[in-house]
Amino acid sequence: MNLIQKFKAIAGLPTFPVLLALCATHCFNDMLQSVITAVYPMIKLDLGLNFAEIGLITLVYQIAASVFQPVVGLVFDKHPVASSLRISTVSTASGLAVLAFANSLPWILVAVFVVGLGSATIHPEASRITSLASEGRRGMAQSVFQVGGNFGGSIGPLLVALIVSPYSRHCILFFLIISACAIMVQRPIIRWYRAYLQQRKVEAGVKATKLPMPLPLGTTIFAISILMILIFSKYIYMASITSYYTFFLIKKFGVSISASQICLFVFLISTAAGTLVGGPMGDKYGRKPVIWVSILGTAPFSLILPHVGLAPTIVLSFCAGFMLSSAFPAILLYSQELLPNHLGMVSGLFFGFAFGVGGIASAVLGDFADTYGIEAIYRFCAYMPLLGLITCFLPNLKKLQKVA
Repeated sequence: MNLIQKFKAIAGLPTFPVLLALCATHCFNDMLQSVITAVYPMIKLDLGLNFAEIGLITLVYQIAASVFQPVVGLVFDKHPVASSLRISTVSTASGLAVLAFANSLPWILVAVFVVGLGSATIHPEASRITSLASEGRRGMAQSVFQVGGNFGGSIGPLLVALIVSPYSRHCILFFLIISACAIMVQRPIIRWYRAYLQQRKVEAGVKATKLPMPLPLGTTIFAISILMILIFSKYIYMASITSYYTFFLIKKFGVSISASQICLFVFLISTAAGTLVGGPMGDKYGRKPVIWVSILGTAPFSLILPHVGLAPTIVLSFCAGFMLSSAFPAILLYSQELLPNHLGMVSGLFFGFAFGVGGIASAVLGDFADTYGIEAIYRFCAYMPLLGLITCFLPNLKKLQKVA
């Protein structure tokens, strides 16, 4: 009931249509981005690649999507551009068009790099605009924004299973229709953001007052380091699922490619549900308790998953995805509260670091799978959520705010 009340509160904001458009933009973007991992089995079969080369593809994509994110966030913090989201969508669509016809590994790498550049722009920019349009309800606003991405990322593999897998990679061109829809959805965002920037120019004569940091600089750096370790643990396990779950199901249980992609959809839809819960729970109970419960609470499911049958595997993957995904809104908002004057840079840093960890982990895990087998990945990565124990070292910002 509390979650419903919070949603009704945010639905009453004058900027709610903008927040919905941001949610839809994130949904369309991550739907397009998820095509890459969903077509891995087809690319592996078409080009005769090994798991190490699959990992290399993910590494190139994640480097493009991660290294540039903090830079993009910092640049647009200082020099905002109203149409930045539209630029990112065009980049993503261009990369997918190349991916549909790429007939060699180098061209695959070019395609995923261009797609990654689109992601490097949209995540820090859309997250920052979400914070600006939230009117103080940042937890719920960020959850609404991020659940769009999780939902889109879960729908993408399902559409690939229905539209691309039964035919050929050329059918990836179908997703250009989704790109066009994304550009149309962005129109109210661009209008609102342009008006917001014009208002800032009008007020430029009045010197802006910087918001105070809640913690000393040294403690802030320490807290951000802890958050990055938690992101490290979260996204290593996420990479094991998003990049290799289909191969794991095919190898261990003999399911078809389409069936494995539907199972991946089940996992990804759980991440959408978890994300929707994480933000408002952080508003109510504080970011630290949510981070603690979500990451460490994933461990029981991840530890059991490699040792059960197909049906329990699907159930446990859903539970693990739900628990783990609820952490990211809390981590992102905690970091933004630590550095309130650099929303874009912080968003880019954490989105970028998450993508980077995922890319490096995918490359390492691919080589690991070639050497020890695909099932060994899940026995190894099952222990990653236990790093959630270090959450105890984070300062509790909610208590500090009450004291202040």
